[in-house]
Amino acid sequence: MSKKVNRLSRLGIMGGTFDPVHFGHLVAAEGARDVLGLEQVIFIPAGRPPHKPDCEITDPWDRYMMTSLAVASNEFFQVSSLEIDRSGPSYTIDTVQAIKGLYPGAQIYFITGADAVLEILTWKNVERLLSLCCFVAATRPGYQLDELWEKLGVLIQFPKQDILSMEVPALQISSTDIRRRVREGRTIKYLLPEPVEEYIVKHKLYR
Repeated sequence: MSKKVNRLSRLGIMGGTFDPVHFGHLVAAEGARDVLGLEQVIFIPAGRPPHKPDCEITDPWDRYMMTSLAVASNEFFQVSSLEIDRSGPSYTIDTVQAIKGLYPGAQIYFITGADAVLEILTWKNVERLLSLCCFVAATRPGYQLDELWEKLGVLIQFPKQDILSMEVPALQISSTDIRRRVREGRTIKYLLPEPVEEYIVKHKLYR
């Protein structure tokens, strides 16, 4: 990463397994960039997600390559192999601290799905994590936010504005559904960028 980008003041992190990355991820990241005035959004594919220990996950470099293809046309997006390069489970606290070190002084916004935020109390060093960044919970249209705020109510020492919510219509798309469609020989066109679709076909993923 160049020294120039290290002077960013408002930075987004798009975390996820990206297995595969799809338009829901991209729309959420672009929406957050637009609404929050983010200067850059870094997509960070998880290396070894600690919350999916028994799930079969596609090779991390395949997920990295698909994410790179997906974001290539957006000058405000970039991809980092930070979690893939790091050994052991991919804990968000370690990632955020590493990004803080690369971009000193930047306000960090961690963008992820509302379902993931609901599990935040099980995350490593959650209190420290919430003091380092603001969370953006991307929700589907009609998602009931009451459950989110009720569960997070135990974190009363943190102001509510540290966890923002943002409705994203394209989140009706899911990686799970895309993988299932591929296994069943059904179309996945218009659910994800064409270069990602071509990569899946070429490398025979999700068969």
